[in-house]
Amino acid sequence: MDNRFNTIAGWVLGAGIVGLGLTIVSSMYFGADKHHRPETMGYAIAGVETESADSGEVPFATLLASADPAKGEAVFAKCKSCHTIDAGGPNGIGPNLHGVVGEGIGVGAGGFAFSDALKGVGGQWTFDKLNEWLTSPKAFAPGTKMTFAGLPKPEDRANLIAWLNTQGSNLPLPAAEAAAPAADAPADEASAPAEGDADAAPAPEGEAAQ
Repeated sequence: MDNRFNTIAGWVLGAGIVGLGLTIVSSMYFGADKHHRPETMGYAIAGVETESADSGEVPFATLLASADPAKGEAVFAKCKSCHTIDAGGPNGIGPNLHGVVGEGIGVGAGGFAFSDALKGVGGQWTFDKLNEWLTSPKAFAPGTKMTFAGLPKPEDRANLIAWLNTQGSNLPLPAAEAAAPAADAPADEASAPAEGDADAAPAPEGEAAQ
């Protein structure tokens, strides 16, 4: 009787050990993918475009062509503690800025004592140079006495420069840069003449489109 009981108990114990082993092996095999981190997180949603990593900023010439001088005058309020703008106005902590667009860098302004760092830049205050200067004076002319950190928003810089241009300079603004053609537009479609223009006579030599 005891031998029979021991035999049954041994079979039951053996079956339990085998079952436990199978459970461990199956969990290791089938559970591996369950906790595997996907290569790409999330999932795509149809109809939604992601932002391109290499999308560039709007060209400054384009911003300047559509700038609002009235908004630029409001931006100039940040400059009034150091600069005057009226014709013949006195210099303050900074130089008088009347007619600054197109003026020589580090010269003029009624004998204002510009820093050697700024005088060493040379050239004229073009629209692009003013944009660089207003972005970060210290980066444009390391060692400058200008303590203003700069205007981070390109729209603010464009509006301010457009307004400064109306204060004694009035130089023609640069033309906005043309938008690049769509990447998926067929090449032959972009170069094909418009309907009805195929028989148009060529312009006489020396004449340009007005």
